[in-house]
Amino acid sequence: MSLPDSDIMRRRVVVLGSTGSIGTQTLDAIAHLNGLADRGESKQRFEVVGLAAGVRTRELAAQAATFGVPVVAVADADAAIETRARVLRGTGAAETLVRESRADLVVAAMVGLAGLPATLAAVELGIDIALANKETLVAAGQVVLPAARRAGARLLPIDSEHSGLWQCLQGLSQRGERVAPPCATPRGVERAILTASGGPFRQTPLAEMRCATVEQALAHPTWSMGPKNTIDSATMMNKGLELIEAHRLFDLEASRLGVLIHPQSIVHAIVEFEDGSSIAQLSAPDMRVPIQLALTWPARAPGCAARLDWREVARLDFAEPDNERFPAIGLAMDVIRRGGGAGAVYNAANEVAVEAFLGGSIPFGRIVEIVSETLSLVASERGETLEDILAIDAETRSLAASLLCAEL
Repeated sequence: MSLPDSDIMRRRVVVLGSTGSIGTQTLDAIAHLNGLADRGESKQRFEVVGLAAGVRTRELAAQAATFGVPVVAVADADAAIETRARVLRGTGAAETLVRESRADLVVAAMVGLAGLPATLAAVELGIDIALANKETLVAAGQVVLPAARRAGARLLPIDSEHSGLWQCLQGLSQRGERVAPPCATPRGVERAILTASGGPFRQTPLAEMRCATVEQALAHPTWSMGPKNTIDSATMMNKGLELIEAHRLFDLEASRLGVLIHPQSIVHAIVEFEDGSSIAQLSAPDMRVPIQLALTWPARAPGCAARLDWREVARLDFAEPDNERFPAIGLAMDVIRRGGGAGAVYNAANEVAVEAFLGGSIPFGRIVEIVSETLSLVASERGETLEDILAIDAETRSLAASLLCAEL
């Protein structure tokens, strides 16, 4: 028997990047949660009031039809789409969608810096963000975070590691307060550790790793992600981006952050305390777990992801990352210490290098080298305004592209 309609809490949701891996899993979770509401097992119902995508308009139209979405945004102004929804077009379409939607929650799952204007618009309006886009805080955290604090917008992390860290910190709040980023990490926490699977090249000889093919780099042993995120996992640039994001979300300096290789991808984050004890967050390697928590917080609901069967968890392995194999982690720590616009350089150079690798222009081993070389060449002391960030981003992309051209 379903709950009376008056007992249902309705949340209006916009999904940016709806046709990507995180976007489609978000819609899976929403369908599941609405099914719980239909059966009287949940007091939350989610109304999808807007979807945004780049060029995959057939998938976008199908999603709009399934969820009865009134408005969609398409970044490609010339892309054909058959839908009953109102269509916004062009590079500013996602931002327009956010500003017009009157949403309660925006899921930020667009890849790269393209999602920044729409995410910043939501923050300025005081709308909570379910944040899957690492680049928003890595490149522009110094702009986004003050805006979030002014408007009261919360940044609810979808990355499994940040969600895990957030869950570990929940129990440390004072007087039962509901803690959500951006927030300071409570006193008594000595270090926050993010785990990493190690990707497909954790044990590959370094010479072979440097010359790895695109197909080999995309063969992730644990997670199902889009191409860019999968390559970032193979280089460990994703962990570098996550370290910078954790620094932003939880106000943690580099000395209080760490990474451990954990190939089982069951432990997602660990908090170490000054007294020698630790808290860890564990769950199956399924992105729908952190996605659903961001959707329903501060409540929890029966999940749509597989549960851990502790009888089958034979072992949990941990190891320090090899700095020679994964120099991206050390670069990220340097970026945190430098501050300013260094995060924007780190992110933009990586995007350019990953695109070049996927296009066959450079070997796998050059990706992080391009990032390192670009960081040493771009002045990044500025970075306090959105205009600064966009200028640094453009300069970095131009310089990284020139480094690539010199090799052709």
